[in-house]
Amino acid sequence: MATHRNEGGRGEGEGTEQSLLASAPLEELAARFGTPLYVYDLDAIEREARELDAAFAGEPHLVAYAIKANSAGPIVRRLAAAGCGADVVSGGELEVALASGVLPERILYNGVAKLDDELRRAITVSEHGIGSIHMESVEEIDRVAAIARSLGRKARVGLRINPEIDDLGTHDAIATGHDEAKFGVALADVGLALDRIRKEPSLDLGGLTVHVGSQFTSTDDYRRGAAKLFAIAREVPERSSFRFLDTGGGFGIDYGEGCDARPKDFVRAAQEEQRAAGLAGIRLVVEPGRRLVASYGVLVARVVQRKKATPLPWVFVDAGMNDLLRPALYQARHRVVALGASSRPKSAVRVAGPVCESSDDFGAFELPDDATLVAFLDAGAYGFTMASQYNGRALPAEVFLSRAAEPLVHGRAEVAAWVRGRVGEAAPKNGA
Repeated sequence: MATHRNEGGRGEGEGTEQSLLASAPLEELAARFGTPLYVYDLDAIEREARELDAAFAGEPHLVAYAIKANSAGPIVRRLAAAGCGADVVSGGELEVALASGVLPERILYNGVAKLDDELRRAITVSEHGIGSIHMESVEEIDRVAAIARSLGRKARVGLRINPEIDDLGTHDAIATGHDEAKFGVALADVGLALDRIRKEPSLDLGGLTVHVGSQFTSTDDYRRGAAKLFAIAREVPERSSFRFLDTGGGFGIDYGEGCDARPKDFVRAAQEEQRAAGLAGIRLVVEPGRRLVASYGVLVARVVQRKKATPLPWVFVDAGMNDLLRPALYQARHRVVALGASSRPKSAVRVAGPVCESSDDFGAFELPDDATLVAFLDAGAYGFTMASQYNGRALPAEVFLSRAAEPLVHGRAEVAAWVRGRVGEAAPKNGA
């Protein structure tokens, strides 16, 4: 991959192995499998997970990978093999975790609107069910308890608390711990929620959890959330029987604007607050998603059309907001680089996709005027998992790289299948 940066996504001096993406024949892969094309480095993803695991320095812990970041089976399997559990937010993600080798007791189920059938599955998937159903409202407590009673089972549960922290240092769309967020039990209702759980013999309270937001580039807000969690936990009479305290995820990466905090810094911050609250020894759970996968995936796209314009000319590529939604959804920026060698000077252009929305615009970048293929960097998280077939476009293919094996390929969901799904038997065949 002919670019001028460390494609591993690490800071200077961090780690010793370069990501496979730095040397992967992305142009050959694009020619073989077509574009748009996601390419991932499984080895680097596993290495990132093992380094995070080592940061706990032997203290009781669980790294529960947030499957929503990237639910591809090859990735979840590698992370499970590296010792990760799973944070899931739907029945579909629960099944991906189980099929990928994550043990039920290492699965946590978050979300404000879990379906009854999904809860039944979570409770009955093994003798004791999954590790924890994290309940997010007083009302949900009653529903989970009723379902467990109807099954003659005892559900292992956690209580998600909204720490009500304002002025979070992240985008509003991914800030989840402020006082108007839909997530978690309000601080004023925590006592009521705990009383309700105590009165339900069908519920087994394993611990408490918070999640204040995503893509934090410093540990400040994460520490504030952890401190709130531990302050509440130390006042709970049942704390001595807690199996976990879960400080959530939010570990950021460098999308090109800097990120000083490393995963070990978030772990250290949580452990320091846990010790200060006198709760050392209780298993500490974290729920990283983006941090484990984002830097180790790229989206390869082909230049389709150029257009002269003021103030910048347009470069239209075949990947759009249907393939990589983050820029349109919350103004995220992914660096775009040209693939292949070029002797032509770079100039400023505006890169956009083919979708009929003005927000299908990735921003301004420096590219040579003979660029035919480009790569969107740091696209391993919230890329394919948020993709759609909007405007009748095919889902991208995915390639998973590892030094120990041939590339794994998830083929493209072709447009013809989409057409059949929309019009049924009336769909034209063989171009007729």
